[in-house]
Amino acid sequence: MAVPRILSVGQCGFDHGSLTRALAGRLNAQITAADTFEDALSELRAGGYDLLLVNRVTDLDGSLGLELIQTVKADPELAGTPTMLVSDLAKAQEEAVALGALPGFGKSGMNDPKTVSRIGASLVRTEKD
Repeated sequence: MAVPRILSVGQCGFDHGSLTRALAGRLNAQITAADTFEDALSELRAGGYDLLLVNRVTDLDGSLGLELIQTVKADPELAGTPTMLVSDLAKAQEEAVALGALPGFGKSGMNDPKTVSRIGASLVRTEKD
């Protein structure tokens, strides 16, 4: 079985490290960082990602993660990529799901076993596709 690949967009260095520590070992996943939407779209088009994690507001330039989710879900080439918003704000999570994202999680819950399980379930689903 191939190592699942997760693209994490817009996290600061500290949060990317926290995500990597929380997920890499528990899910045997490779987590790659993208600072900007342009970088993220380029990475996604190159292929091979099993999950896209999008910060609500990108650290580098303050872009809104919901805009990236909307762009990804509107692109026939990328729309099938499972996507989650990283935000503790319930309203932002609702908006992301309305755009086609899976229920995401907040940074405060990234070490919660339920969060890790939900992320793992999204990776298993993509392996079966």
